[in-house]
Amino acid sequence: MGIWIMMLFCDLLIPGLMILFGWMFRVSPPGEINDLYGYRTKRSKSSPEAWDYAHQYAGKIWQRWGLCTLVLSIGVMLLLLGKGDTPVSLGGLGLMVIQLIPMIAVIPITEKELKKRFDSEGRPVSGKSS
Repeated sequence: MGIWIMMLFCDLLIPGLMILFGWMFRVSPPGEINDLYGYRTKRSKSSPEAWDYAHQYAGKIWQRWGLCTLVLSIGVMLLLLGKGDTPVSLGGLGLMVIQLIPMIAVIPITEKELKKRFDSEGRPVSGKSS
């Protein structure tokens, strides 16, 4: 049972962080463009407007996908309850790898949205500003 509890904790970290950081990006995004914290890509750092929009957009996606991933993770781990250490370990590890997909997929999706809404200098494109 100890390995199951440890894997459950590990498998809830990624969705939990996605929900937490998604909320933080939406409610209190980094105030200034910086290289240390936040959604930091060339396009998002091109202007304060693009920076703010990227955080709002990516934060919303992370919150939604984090919640879906959280529910999926709990379901999978409940299916593994009572199984041996090896199935629990491999299932939990596989789940963590799968969780990385939505966590990272937010980048190309947000970049595509930024490209639609802002030019290369970060200026809003014809009435599509946030």
